[in-house]
Amino acid sequence: MATSPLYLLFPALSHTGSRIIPILSLLFILAQLASGQTAVQTIVITVAPPIPSEAPSFVDHDTFTSAILNSTNFYRSNYNASSVRWNSTLEAFASTYLSQHSQRADGETCNMHHSGGPYGENLALGCSDAGSCVDMWASEVSQYDYDNPVFGENTGHFTQLVWRDTTDVGCGARLCPGNGGWYLACEYWPRGNIIGAFANEVGEPENGAAGGRGPSWGVADVLVLGAAVVAWWGLV
Repeated sequence: MATSPLYLLFPALSHTGSRIIPILSLLFILAQLASGQTAVQTIVITVAPPIPSEAPSFVDHDTFTSAILNSTNFYRSNYNASSVRWNSTLEAFASTYLSQHSQRADGETCNMHHSGGPYGENLALGCSDAGSCVDMWASEVSQYDYDNPVFGENTGHFTQLVWRDTTDVGCGARLCPGNGGWYLACEYWPRGNIIGAFANEVGEPENGAAGGRGPSWGVADVLVLGAAVVAWWGLV
């Protein structure tokens, strides 16, 4: 005997099961559809935002250097410091450090600590783009006390960024999937944050620059590590 097409929609649970029940189930569903009583279930799935693995300011070298220089010199001009230039030696040092000395055994997360090299150094982890890292460092000016110009754990990135004697910068970056973003290391020469020199080296803001924001502002949840001492700071 040929099998009913309706039955193919609802296979029996056993060899002895009645074929009447599956047909009745189908009729029940059709009745619900006809009466407009069918329940509609909506499932909302929340996923983490994608890691910006293809962020142009990190993966394209020209865009990367331009983003760093533009943001850095934007802030330096606001604090009476001359523009810095890109230094390939500093870039190579930062890149080598990130690739060889900041990776843990699992290969996913980044070990965030200073390189201990001969240069001034600012670190950041989790920025959406390179310029935003610089913006975060510069935002520390809100905590800098010009009446007491000394090094502070919460202002060390800012003071290195605008240090007047610094003439060169070079940076490296690597993607850290385990920490949700990019790890940026910038090296500075001559190095800043020299004890006893803050009054002369960290200029007063011009035209209300204190609290001003650069062209890349908008990043949050970033970890940064200041130069001169190991100091955790971040919007976390």
